[in-house]
Amino acid sequence: MGTDASDTFDIGGELTVHRLGFGAMRLCGPDIVGPPDDEAEARGVLQRAVELGVDLVDTADSYGPGVSERLIREAIDPSEIVVATKGGLLRNRDGDWLPHGDPDYIRNQALVSRDRLGVDSIDLYQFHRPDPDTPFEDSVTAFAELKDEGLVDHVGLSNVSVEQLETAREIVEVATVQNQYHPADRDAADVLAACEEYDIGFIPWFPLGAGDLGGKAGVIDEIAEHHDATPQQVTLAWHLQHSPVTLPIPGTSSVAHLEANVAAADLDLTDEELARIGE
Repeated sequence: MGTDASDTFDIGGELTVHRLGFGAMRLCGPDIVGPPDDEAEARGVLQRAVELGVDLVDTADSYGPGVSERLIREAIDPSEIVVATKGGLLRNRDGDWLPHGDPDYIRNQALVSRDRLGVDSIDLYQFHRPDPDTPFEDSVTAFAELKDEGLVDHVGLSNVSVEQLETAREIVEVATVQNQYHPADRDAADVLAACEEYDIGFIPWFPLGAGDLGGKAGVIDEIAEHHDATPQQVTLAWHLQHSPVTLPIPGTSSVAHLEANVAAADLDLTDEELARIGE
């Protein structure tokens, strides 16, 4: 069992990763605030992910805040894998996610994330969400400057439209886009198509739909039963076969669930099954 079957993608044309990664958001406490109940278990999940061949871990300074990045550094060597983190959101103890794209804040958070991860430069630094109170171009320019200064190797975007992606590409080379996407929610299909056109990695967040796949659930359940697999494994296999630029990052705080997710890389869906899920 491992990620070899998920094949690879070159982020920014040079960071080669297995396409099935790991999302480290769930390694925090309730509402993604504070530490988890068992930090040793959380570190164990990260260590097992690397053992299974996962070499792309996605996190953010807002996860915890700071908890997820700290646990990554404590559990594994960030310099031996690709760590994608994000900046541009404020948190509070109520669990709110507050857009904050002020350039000075972004620059500050990049320094904080860099120190917390223990790296000289961040492999992939992503703008977490456009801020309606800050011009989008100003926020993206801050990311471009961080790259020019050598503090960031590659720049990514999250929760953006095609128009925003095009705007950002005029300012900086965009290596990835992270938008919500799964079989029952394909509102970002146009963004995925743009990523395919430009060879930009597309990271679907919420790739399993938290188990709520609406009208697609029945079809996925049937296909899962046929393959003696779980619906989650079928969904991840669909992501991997749906587009060659897609980099799903399922997250979990359980080693058992992690192992099941990684095993999805070995599941080969037929064209007919892919079509049924895609109808």
